[in-house]
Amino acid sequence: MEQSQGFRASDLIQTILAILVLGTVSLRVVECKVNSSVPDALHYRAINCRKHSALLTDFGAVGDGKTLNTKAFKAAIDSLSKFASQGGAQLIVPPGKWLTGSFNLTSSHFTLFLHKDAVILASQDEAEWPLVPALPSYGRGRDGNGDGRFSSLIFGTNLTDIIITGNNGTIDGQGQYWWDKFHQGQFNVTRPYMIEIQYSNKIQISNLTLINSPSWFVHPTYSSDVLIHGLTILAPIDSPNTDGIDPDSCTNTRIEDCFVVSGDDCIAVKSGWDQYGVKFGMPTKHLIIRRLTCISPDSATIALGSEMSGGIQDVRAEDIIAINTQSGIRIKTAIGRGAYVKDIYVRRMTLTTMKWVFLMSGSYNQHPDTNFDPKAIPEIKGINYRDIVATNVTGAARLEGIAQDPFTGICISNVTISLSKTPKELQWNCTNIAGVTSNVTPEPCHLLPKKEKVDCAFPKDRLPIEDVHLKTCSTTKTA
Repeated sequence: MEQSQGFRASDLIQTILAILVLGTVSLRVVECKVNSSVPDALHYRAINCRKHSALLTDFGAVGDGKTLNTKAFKAAIDSLSKFASQGGAQLIVPPGKWLTGSFNLTSSHFTLFLHKDAVILASQDEAEWPLVPALPSYGRGRDGNGDGRFSSLIFGTNLTDIIITGNNGTIDGQGQYWWDKFHQGQFNVTRPYMIEIQYSNKIQISNLTLINSPSWFVHPTYSSDVLIHGLTILAPIDSPNTDGIDPDSCTNTRIEDCFVVSGDDCIAVKSGWDQYGVKFGMPTKHLIIRRLTCISPDSATIALGSEMSGGIQDVRAEDIIAINTQSGIRIKTAIGRGAYVKDIYVRRMTLTTMKWVFLMSGSYNQHPDTNFDPKAIPEIKGINYRDIVATNVTGAARLEGIAQDPFTGICISNVTISLSKTPKELQWNCTNIAGVTSNVTPEPCHLLPKKEKVDCAFPKDRLPIEDVHLKTCSTTKTA
């Protein structure tokens, strides 16, 4: 897969920041005459190609940005489902602005492909978003006090070989409506996510621009063999809970070459909430994160938790860039979470204008209800950070474990941190932790004693998801 170097250009970053401070992202879309064909066959890379294809317009869709197309999406997906066992099918979203409510991907061996001049616009009519039960590993929704939640814009469950991709087509969640109501305390159920795939395997989400999600953007859940790459994710930096990518109780996941600007964590690794997550018992493990660029002034580049009650293990992150972001790597947990965060490996981070480089909290006390087990103490161990350069930093680290349950096995090596003009007086704020450091500036706290010539661990073995290779596919219409 090719890396999009343009995502890291300083002029692009400054432009996006200027836009986001003012409000929702606005993208100019090429105005095209909507017809039933795309000019030529388009080529794209995917885990599998499809034998059958159809255009959204074949099912009565109108791409004027005003006509509601929820029924057209449903009709197209239902019609193409008959090809699942006959070489699979793809639905092509051609140039235009396609207004829709929530729709389900009900068929395996299916591809949703967005042309570069296609925009899927999320309806702001709540009636277009069916209510669904809370996730079993959460027990209730994340907004308000209600158990339910709105269905995600693009949703799928119990699928195999599902692809959502394009040649940088756009999905616009039109989130301002939802953010305003959230700030006004008007929701008793959880806002929609943009893309959520559950209980599935062999998932690809790639080469798209995603903007202004009502809440979390990309949420693979209870799934395996997940490939996410080439996403540009944009939301205002003050938008509530607009996490970029949240792998949740997933195994064998690869996230690469993504650029995220958001009001919350760029990547948040999760696995369930308190007693519900403990009971469900499905960890997130074998996760690779590579070549991520993040801007999020109030949140983390990569967060582990806080909902981690099924466990998080074997996370490998490398070649990470963060600019104007609250923290580099943040571990969030609390008494009542139970489970573990262990075997975490991070290397080659470049950070600029940060509040904290390293952040760990054992007192992230947001709970679904009062029935959590106060004896469910999380285990945090085997945390490895190496080869990090950070500039214009306010504080090097705030590492706060849990009394009588310290975070252990912390290793930090080859780290150079340059401070801002107004740094914190205490650079390393450490309680209830244990570990070692080597070649770290400024000098760490006494709970992380210096040890000569230590290189913190990073695995040399390959995970199965690393050996997934993409095929060259075509959008030629055949159905």
